[in-house]
Formats: sequence, C-alpha cells, structure tokens
Amino acid sequence: MHAHFSPTRRALLAVTFGAAFAPAALAASPQGEPILLGVSGPLTGPNAQYGAQWKKGFDLALDAINGAGGVKGRPLQYQFEDSQADPRQTVAIAQKFVSDPKIVVELGDFSSTASMAASSIYQRAGLVQFGFTNSHPNFTKGGDFIWSSSVSQADETPRLAKYATELGFKKLAVLYLNTDWGRTSQTLFSNAAKSLGAEVVAAEGYQPDEKDFRSTLVRVRDANPDVIVLISYYADGALIARQIRSVGLKTPIVANGSVYSPKFIELAGDAANGVFTETNFFPGEQRPEVQNFVTKFRARYSEDPDTFNAVAYDTIVLMAQVFDQFGTERAGVRDGLAKVKDVPSVIFGKATFDPETRRVAGARAVYLEVRDGKFAPWDGVKPTTN
Repeated sequence: MHAHFSPTRRALLAVTFGAAFAPAALAASPQGEPILLGVSGPLTGPNAQYGAQWKKGFDLALDAINGAGGVKGRPLQYQFEDSQADPRQTVAIAQKFVSDPKIVVELGDFSSTASMAASSIYQRAGLVQFGFTNSHPNFTKGGDFIWSSSVSQADETPRLAKYATELGFKKLAVLYLNTDWGRTSQTLFSNAAKSLGAEVVAAEGYQPDEKDFRSTLVRVRDANPDVIVLISYYADGALIARQIRSVGLKTPIVANGSVYSPKFIELAGDAANGVFTETNFFPGEQRPEVQNFVTKFRARYSEDPDTFNAVAYDTIVLMAQVFDQFGTERAGVRDGLAKVKDVPSVIFGKATFDPETRRVAGARAVYLEVRDGKFAPWDGVKPTTN
C-alpha cells in the first residue's frame, strides 16, 4: 500500500499517525555517523520551562525515528545550547554552530527577539535557522535560510482578537510584554479588535523582568474595560493574573497562546480559572495524529503534552523527512524545505511550506478556557462582564 514511500518516510508516518503505516520489517539500529542538529534555546532563566518542554518533544520523536533505523542508517542527535532566550547569548551560539561543520541545521531560539538577533549570522553562513516558535512576521524575512513552522503573529494575533469579540467583549485593556514581539503583537491585536468593532481603552507595556504590576493595574481599572487581554509568556502572564485578582479586579482575562502551558496554571493557581486562551494544539482533539502523539507522550512522561512539546516533536519529524529526501548538506536542507510536501504533523496534519514566506499554512485554532484548574475547550458560553 505504501511501497512508494522510503523506509524512513513510512517510519515517519508511523511516528505521527500510528501503526498502520509502520514499515513491514523491523529496521536495524542506526550505525552511521550521527546527523547533528544544533538547538539554541532556554534551559535556565525565566523561560526555562519552554526549553524543557522542547526536549521532551525532541526526545520522543528521536526515540521513534532512531528506533526505526534513523535516516538512511544514520541516527539523529541534537546539541542543545542554553541561551536563556537572551539575544546576546544567541549570537554567541550562532557563531559556534556555523563554524561546526557537523551541525546541519539550527533549531530555535524560543523568542523571535532572541532568534532574530542571530539570523544574519546563520544567513551569511548558509545554515538554516528553523525557528519553530518564532511568530514575529519579520522573522522569516531575514533571508532564504530563515524558516519557521510557527504561525505568524500577523495571522495568530488577529485570531485572538476575534476570540475576544466572540466572547462578547467590547472594551479591551491590553497588557503586553514590552519587547519587539510584544509591541508587534499589541499593534496587530489592537488593529484587529478595532476592525471587529471593539475599543481598546488602555494599552500598557511592561518589562520582561517586571514583578509588581499594581500601578499599571490601577490605570487599567480606571479605564473601566470589560476584559483584560494579556500578550505575555506563561511566567509573567501568571504573575499578572494573580495580581489582577489580588487588587480586587474581577474583570475577565483573555491571554494569547504563549500562556498555554501547564506551568501557567501551576504559577497562577486559582487566578488561572476563567482565563480564556487559544492554541494550535490541544490534547483533547480527536484527530488521529493528535491522539497517537498524546498516547505516546503520556506513556513516556505520565502527563499530557502541550503545544511546545508538539511543535518540537513535529520539527524533528520534519527534519528527518527533509534529510531523507534531500540529504544533509546545509544548502540542501534549505532547498528541501521549499520542496518537501505533506510532512506528517501533529499540529497541521500534513505540513507544506510556502517557499515565498518560508512558513507553513493551515494551522487550526482551538479556543480554550481554564476551568477547575485545567485547560478545557471553550463551551461557547459567554462570560458575564462587570
């Protein structure tokens, strides 16, 4: 049935969609020189949880691929350098990776700001920088070696505005991380909200290391919004949610998809309940590729996966198929990303890149709310506003 697929391609289909696509015979263990992927991302610092989630996704995919014989008999491996998502460190890591001929592709960094600081180094050296969590619209404009499977902010942030208005909110206060990513998201969100008939009554930026938001929240309260919108990561978003409740504001909260992590609920505690967010991945979705991934993830880690586990897993599957079809020369990886079609994907079902934008099209949105300390699909009930 699948005779036209290479053994690696059949193994990748099995990795994502289940045993129906498994190779007919058990593959030999990979014995050749490892194919090495360089990873730049946070393992310490305020965004460390994202790097930890990546590693779980990477390792699950690598176990399956290497267990099925690797790519043309060679095992896949990664070398993870801790950047703390700090632009100064991503530059140093980029210089290290481009000068190491064993590194065939670079994955990361976590934030668009940290990644874009190093993009020119990768572009000049001809090493693909694959930013699988980089949603800044300008990220892939850094050159033909800069690619991303992340949905662009230009698509994702207006979707958050649509969710806020579908929830029935008309007067919006936006708190946003005062970085290039956060400012761009805030502008896109506010423009989309206005086009949908809503009014942005306050927009307040905050610094990445800020801890006390009470003076900001007083200004927000005085603007009398019917919802507070957070353009945040999970750690700062959780801290703001707790302080919103601690100053007595009962205003509903809508947050962007970057807060969709178990860590957000852990850090926010009871203040997480009633927060609305959206994501491209939710373990409760019944698509077979999602359920196959969730089953394997639970078996290994005894927990549900989140978006960051899923995108990391997808990235390894994607690279394995590119290497299988187009080889492991650096320029060949770039060319292969433009040509590869219908790669098995937990997030997309099947992923194909637009060679012009160097991004994947077709991600679905799942609307969520936090109920009883857990993320759950939005039930369609609009919250009451003050």
